[in-house]
Amino acid sequence: QVQLVESGGGLVQAGGSLRLSCAASGTIASINTMAWYRQAPGRQRELVAVIRLSGTTNYADSVKDRFTISRDNAQKMVSLQMNSLKPEDTAVYYCNADIVDIRATFRLVNYWGQGTQVTVSS
Repeated sequence: QVQLVESGGGLVQAGGSLRLSCAASGTIASINTMAWYRQAPGRQRELVAVIRLSGTTNYADSVKDRFTISRDNAQKMVSLQMNSLKPEDTAVYYCNADIVDIRATFRLVNYWGQGTQVTVSS
């Protein structure tokens, strides 16, 4: 069994910063792409940032130059540093990863975390 557990969400004033972390555990052979998504009330889930095994990254236009995604392969973790937060960043943030799962006969399986709430007050 594989689990992704997010931490670091909370309430912050506009202009503030938060750092989200996601730890992967379980029957993991390796982790390929890792990403953060978010979903605001009444809206579809959207991709915020992605980091590949090579280290290359991509960001949603709305968070470019404010958010930074990073990963620690040894610790099986991905983080999202969020600066200059805006009220429109308020959402539940989800960790996502493509994992080579030992229990799935080493197939690549996509996993989601349970989500962490980020609320930015104006």
